[in-house]
Amino acid sequence: MFERDPGTEAIVMIGEIGGTAEEEAAQFIEKNVKKPVAAFIAGLTAPPGRRMGHAGAIIAGGKGTAKEKMEALGRAGVRVVSNPALSEMR
Repeated sequence: MFERDPGTEAIVMIGEIGGTAEEEAAQFIEKNVKKPVAAFIAGLTAPPGRRMGHAGAIIAGGKGTAKEKMEALGRAGVRVVSNPALSEMR
């Protein structure tokens, strides 16, 4: 939808640890999105093996870590930032 919208110049994605949605988004972006994409993944400093408050933040079997998500997005051409502050996204 954002790719087809003439008013959208760039896309910003905010993700978090747990699950595989961000890795799936990376695959979609690589194949379908030509506009610039920047992403921030929360939870980089979360302790390994610790449940982080809700079901979506559970890292199971080594899958769903912030590092894995950031690497997948980077391979897809997404500019991954370590801080969501606007100055870093410029």
